[in-house]
Amino acid sequence: MHFQHTLGRSVSVSGVGLHSGQASTVTLSPSPVDSGLVFSRKTNGHMETCQASIRNLRPMQLCTAIGSNGFQVQTTEHVLSALWGMGIDNAHIEITSEEVPVLDGSAAPFVQLIQAAGMIPQGRPRTYLKILKPLYVGNHQRSLSIVPSPFPKITYTITYDHHLIQDQTYEHDWATAEFKRDIAEARTFALSHEVESLWARGLGQGGSLENTIVFSDDGVLNEDGLRFPDECVRHKVLDLIGDLSLLGLPVIGHIIADRSGHHLHTELVQDRKSVV
Repeated sequence: MHFQHTLGRSVSVSGVGLHSGQASTVTLSPSPVDSGLVFSRKTNGHMETCQASIRNLRPMQLCTAIGSNGFQVQTTEHVLSALWGMGIDNAHIEITSEEVPVLDGSAAPFVQLIQAAGMIPQGRPRTYLKILKPLYVGNHQRSLSIVPSPFPKITYTITYDHHLIQDQTYEHDWATAEFKRDIAEARTFALSHEVESLWARGLGQGGSLENTIVFSDDGVLNEDGLRFPDECVRHKVLDLIGDLSLLGLPVIGHIIADRSGHHLHTELVQDRKSVV
């Protein structure tokens, strides 16, 4: 029997937001059974909260944002991916700004926090979302589907017009050890010609070679290179896991993504009632 888990103690880390460039501290803390993942921020002495749930999804470019009653937090996908990928069902996520810090651009720093805090079983069984019939969203260019499977699994394919990316496919058997070893360290990425466009739109203000893989026409601008030859598609899996956490239940099914992204991830999650 698989039980719900929370953290053993509170842990914190600070950095800057990828898009806002604002300094931000995030603190992960234990939370009671059946409480889920909840964001909070103290404003003028008042604690605002927002459940990490699809019903609280807010429109945002190039990241996942949630909000309720005037409280909004963006770029939630990496910390949610770390919590969900490590099997944490219930946690309190307090932040000091409107954006989760990007840290090194992956989920690995948050995984390290979770390991430092410890993972505590809570004595109540987990509830799962078992896929009973296929569901498909997208079109002939980009698609995302989920089909029945006895085990949770993700197959993700990307295609980029860059000689170091091109076509990449990755299959992830959804388990904690595999997430920590194969997915958590994969960083967000961008093509160099896209960076100025992002800045012009007020995005990517906190981006740097310390937290983003940047591909120029000639190669990778980061001195340390790639962590995996297929790091880009692994990061897409990382993002998908974070977005799927908005369901509030771990999924038993095979998710198949073809050139997908945050928009289709959340569209699939919004169609939850169609697959149970």
